[in-house]
Amino acid sequence: MTNFLYKLDGETWFKEQVTGEIGHALRVDELLFEGEIDHQHIAVFENERFGRLFALNGFIQLSTADEFIYHEMVTHVPLFEHGAAKRVLVIGGGDGGVIREVLRHEEVEEVTLVEIEADVIEFSKKWFPGVSAGAFEHPKLKLEIADGAQFVKDPSRQYDVIIVDSTDPVGPGEVLFTEEFYADCRARLTDGGIMVSQCGLPFLQPVELKKAHDNQAQSFGSVTFYTIAVPAYSGGLMALGFARAGGVIPAEGEIAQRVARSGLEFRYYTPEGHRAAFALPAYVRRVVETGAFG
Repeated sequence: MTNFLYKLDGETWFKEQVTGEIGHALRVDELLFEGEIDHQHIAVFENERFGRLFALNGFIQLSTADEFIYHEMVTHVPLFEHGAAKRVLVIGGGDGGVIREVLRHEEVEEVTLVEIEADVIEFSKKWFPGVSAGAFEHPKLKLEIADGAQFVKDPSRQYDVIIVDSTDPVGPGEVLFTEEFYADCRARLTDGGIMVSQCGLPFLQPVELKKAHDNQAQSFGSVTFYTIAVPAYSGGLMALGFARAGGVIPAEGEIAQRVARSGLEFRYYTPEGHRAAFALPAYVRRVVETGAFG
């Protein structure tokens, strides 16, 4: 067994070492896959509470029991905030959860998914078909196997909403948190466009959150965060970056009207939760301002 999987009293457990001093474990009820793909350790296993989980290099990336929280909030907040998005770009998100939610919006005419590895998509289709729920076969989807950081350099591309569904700002995903990448995203947005990006856990990654904020602020006039709590992700609130390329902030009650007109129903997202998610705790505000809690 690897350092991530171990035996205890006859049971197999998965250990997630969140930081040097923090870790937790999940019981592995059935180990479905374990191996190396592109020099990265991957594990897929079943857990009674969280359903089927996907772990990359020892860190939980997806749980079928609660993935709807992340995917609904990273998707519907920017789409309802914009109100008229026709073209959406998703960078990362090879599990298909974001495009699944984007494609529920009838006004969206085209969704482009940029994933650096085709194997990621095939892996997701095999082990997590319910997450994409057929989205990879949707006629509105354009699938690009490419480096997202390079893809957004093409001046011919324009989008109303960009969703960066990346891993944390370490290793291969670090390039998606740079000032250059955010500047390229800004250039690819139409007037009034919105970029949302996964920005990690403020409590455990304050320096990284501050850096993401400052890098986005170099290109966007309006930069903030909203937060969500996903049970499978250890470390408290997750921050989602929200950067607006101009446009008008919806008036009070407009989001609720847009949701009502859409006719969509959700497992987590609500208009009230949409607004409340932007009410940052004091410690997160201090992290954004100073990079530290104090």
